[in-house]
Amino acid sequence: MSASASANVAAPAAPPRFAAALPADLSHSPVLGIVGVILGAGIVTLAGRLLTLGLADLKGNVGIGFDEGAWIGSAFNVALMFIGPLIVYFGALLGTRPVLLACAGVFTLVSLYLPFVHSYSLLIVLLAVAGLTAGTFYPLTLSFALRNIPLRYLAITLALYALCVEGSVNFAPSLYGFQRDYLSWRWMFWTSAIVTPIMMACIYYGIPRSPRPSRSGPAPSFIGFFYASAGLSLLFAALDQGERLDWWRSGVFGALFTAGIFLLLCALVRRMRAPNPLVDLPYLRKWNTIGLGLGLYAFRFCLLATIIIVPQSLSARGLDAAQFGPAVLWTAVTELLLAAVAALLLNRGTDSRLLMALGFAMIAWACVVNAEYTSAWAAGNYFRSELLMGAGQVFAMVGLVGTIVLQALFSGGLDSAQRVLTFSAFFHVVRLFGGQVGVTVMGHFIAEREKMHSFLLGLHVTPGNWITAQAVTGVAGDLAAKSSGAAAAAGRAIGVVAGSVRLQAYALSFNDAFDVIAWTCFVVLLLTATLRRLPMNYRDLRALGIDAEARARHTS
Repeated sequence: MSASASANVAAPAAPPRFAAALPADLSHSPVLGIVGVILGAGIVTLAGRLLTLGLADLKGNVGIGFDEGAWIGSAFNVALMFIGPLIVYFGALLGTRPVLLACAGVFTLVSLYLPFVHSYSLLIVLLAVAGLTAGTFYPLTLSFALRNIPLRYLAITLALYALCVEGSVNFAPSLYGFQRDYLSWRWMFWTSAIVTPIMMACIYYGIPRSPRPSRSGPAPSFIGFFYASAGLSLLFAALDQGERLDWWRSGVFGALFTAGIFLLLCALVRRMRAPNPLVDLPYLRKWNTIGLGLGLYAFRFCLLATIIIVPQSLSARGLDAAQFGPAVLWTAVTELLLAAVAALLLNRGTDSRLLMALGFAMIAWACVVNAEYTSAWAAGNYFRSELLMGAGQVFAMVGLVGTIVLQALFSGGLDSAQRVLTFSAFFHVVRLFGGQVGVTVMGHFIAEREKMHSFLLGLHVTPGNWITAQAVTGVAGDLAAKSSGAAAAAGRAIGVVAGSVRLQAYALSFNDAFDVIAWTCFVVLLLTATLRRLPMNYRDLRALGIDAEARARHTS
């Protein structure tokens, strides 16, 4: 039997609507297309993470304080949030490929110039421009992946995507520590400037041109997209600055939050009066789509274990990025090794929902282990649990994104470019806005738990307590030789004891935070059980893709 005939026999029967919606002109260089897709998402993640890690150096270069520096990360992230809904309009109006290539070029130039900026106002403007341009990478590359990546490469694309995104998060501290110590802090921007042209070349040569979407019927409304984007951006800024501004006690927070809600209501009224032809909101009204959106939010929240909790638990002891970086670097190493395993499991027909559940279960297990944290832990104490965390993150993300892609394919996402863009923008908004909600919740939770534990511990550290007096006396004796007198030594000793109490309070808060993430994973396991099974798995898709290519070769 010929190869094409055997492929025809083995190929599963695809749903008619899905088969008809498959793109006729797949990429002639699929490897380049895959690299472009995964780099598009990884660059945004790495740029944002390096900006956070290098914030102190950037503030020193510009000469600004804490309050001004707090808006540096916000300028970039709020711009990312703003462009999310609006990219549906530009992608449908101009086509996804030219928008992506143009924005990537601008992002490269801005990243090259940012290290030389010494004006605070100009820095904020350029970071906003960088966010606006980089914000197109995620939704547009996802739409490219859905319509252009050959079916038999989907599983490996998802695995590499997970590796690139999660590896960027966990590798960034060690990368920045190396760049700062041996090169320059400026490489926090130049890294993106070097990698982005590679993505552009891969997109240009690896993904074919596609015609602009037809625009029949009423003209699309830019103002409707603007209201939604501006409203979400203002809410994002309010959540980002809320803890620093003390929430409703601040007029700035109240103004940002109120204006954001008002603009979202304007977008809703605009939508009810004149539906936008570029947005297919009813297409999103499916339980799997909603459930996967909740799963993506929960996954972003679980990532805070390695983004916030582990780094803060070590930086509370005075460690910097180069010192606490190895604690999460092991997570990236594990993801590097297991990404291929995840792809193999998908190609063997493993249900992506099962892979997703396995990943969240492993994350929960790792958080339970980490909940034994004490203030004496160093980076080496996290190695065992971070290996488990890395395995859980890569399986959870591959399973989650794999299920999202299947949902798009079999829910009619390929029927029109508007549906693909709507679907991609929805998950982009969930990824960014949901991620910021998670960061805000976790930051507020740790701050409040630290206050509570400090109060409870302080009840046992009183001036009349003999244990407290003994501790202060002992520390004062150690400091006496380098103090101006007994009174100065006693004062310094009281500060040391107070710092020790605060450190213990933070340790208890971090334990509580790990427990919260473990319980979040448990809720996601229940959510995963409610997701409906899809008609085909990745083994069936791979066979379908091979069969389609065999038929094309036979016909030619």
